[in-house]
Amino acid sequence: DKATDPSIPEENWECIQQFCDQVNADIEGPSLAPRLLAHKIQSPQEVEALHALTVLETCVNNCGERFHNEIAKFRFLNELIKVLSPKYYGTWSSEKVKSRVTEVIFSWTVWFPQEVKIRDAYQMLKKQGIVKEDPKLPEDKILPPPSPRPQNSIFDTDEEKSKLLARLLKSNHSEDLQAANRLIKSMIKEEQEKSAKVSRRVNTISEVSENVKRMDELLENYKRQELSKSDQETLQTLFERCEKLRPLLFRLASETVDDDEALAEILQANDKLTQALGQYRQVVAIH
Repeated sequence: DKATDPSIPEENWECIQQFCDQVNADIEGPSLAPRLLAHKIQSPQEVEALHALTVLETCVNNCGERFHNEIAKFRFLNELIKVLSPKYYGTWSSEKVKSRVTEVIFSWTVWFPQEVKIRDAYQMLKKQGIVKEDPKLPEDKILPPPSPRPQNSIFDTDEEKSKLLARLLKSNHSEDLQAANRLIKSMIKEEQEKSAKVSRRVNTISEVSENVKRMDELLENYKRQELSKSDQETLQTLFERCEKLRPLLFRLASETVDDDEALAEILQANDKLTQALGQYRQVVAIH
């Protein structure tokens, strides 16, 4: 009640921190806190709802994985959705509160990409037209650090940035929170670029593997003169696609020089591709 007191316009950071400490100290804290916060976020008093959202975000920052697991459940997400939905409280919730709830859910889709329910809840809001476009997060937005994170995350490997971020997030000064948010955004961008490279590599290697397997099957039939006209066209298409995959593999290899295991996978895929292309030329030449 003190942390969300609507009679105080500014956030009471001392009480907010005490609330987080209580969540961490109490064995039932991570499961009870989201229910209490949901009730406050649905308050008809705008200031109380906004304070509760600040408490929620601070808890996500400070209360660990058990708390993260609770807020990622539909049971809690539905309580946030009620604030936005015209079927529930959306007709009388203030635009400021609704905007903030949207920002919170959207920021979690960025921070917790592995939580399918959060993503599904946000996509449902977009599909129903309740959310028209992704919000632009304000500079002083308190963003939670992502957890759990993939191995070799920038948040783990760049010790200097991680220490600076931890120091800034503990501060109660708005300038420090703005600096933390800028740092988080740059680290997210770096993380996303790294993740995109991994995704490209996995998808390309998978495509090479599938194409080579299909080509091998068709070439075996070709050798036995058992290939229909449509299969010959398919084989030709596969060959052309595999030709285009080769420079893509070379580019991936040049991006992956610092990861021996990934580089080995790329080179292995390239060997299979080279053999398949050579086999194709040989079989087609004979026929």
